[in-house]
Amino acid sequence: MTSPGPEDLVVTQASLDEWTVVRGWAADEGWNPGLSDSVSFFAQDPEGFFIGRLGGEPVSAVSVVNYGADYAFLGFYLVRPDLRGRGYGSTTWKTALAHAGGRTVGLDGVVAQQDNYRQSGFELAYRTSRFGGVAPVGETPMGVRPAEAADLAAVTAYDSACYPADRPRFLESWLSGPDHRAFVRRTDGRLSGYGVIRPGRDALRIGPLFADTAEDARALFVALTGEAAGREVAIDIPGTNSAGVALAQEFGLTPSFDTARMYTGPVRPFAGERVYGVTTLELG
Repeated sequence: MTSPGPEDLVVTQASLDEWTVVRGWAADEGWNPGLSDSVSFFAQDPEGFFIGRLGGEPVSAVSVVNYGADYAFLGFYLVRPDLRGRGYGSTTWKTALAHAGGRTVGLDGVVAQQDNYRQSGFELAYRTSRFGGVAPVGETPMGVRPAEAADLAAVTAYDSACYPADRPRFLESWLSGPDHRAFVRRTDGRLSGYGVIRPGRDALRIGPLFADTAEDARALFVALTGEAAGREVAIDIPGTNSAGVALAQEFGLTPSFDTARMYTGPVRPFAGERVYGVTTLELG
């Protein structure tokens, strides 16, 4: 009997409930997905999640989440391990990528796929390393406090300066997600950084960690990890931010794997020097 080919694959948009199986695949890959990330992901673009099926059975997935009219982010490019190398991933990819239209698309690519991404028009912007280890013991520094609803407008504006697109829908959900803990730092009455920590499959994940200075980032990091002392944490740090790498090393975190931030075209300028920790490799 002939095995099903790519032409037999049916690719459709996925619901939040249907995406549970894809989150499981990501966990199996060692990506340590956040336990409640999907709710915030779907809040940004509920039409940006795609599953490929054979005979109704999920076998592949890609997300392409749109941010405004100019930018989209691709993630969750996965094929069930026993069915790789048969073209199912490529078919799912092409269907999902059409959702971005003419937008520039970004992604954080694992090493094994970076050559394939280049063939699809993605170019390297910078590399990111995941650092992990045991959260240190510390007290919340002066000037740092838990984020409140009244901080949303200021955090949204700050985030927009640190990211290639505005994402208010995502942030409103991200800051208040189940078991998400967000902190802000104010200096001379203005916001000088914010960060979020959340439960993951294998470790607590920190992201984003955006801050004006290394001092601001350190204060937020200590606050974020304060309630997690003795537990495993992970943070994804752009290699272009040497102060971010030094901060992770100061607290004994070590790199485990690298990804590459890649884009299909130009993105609006953003304050990359403030990015001490990427929000999430799945949505940028």
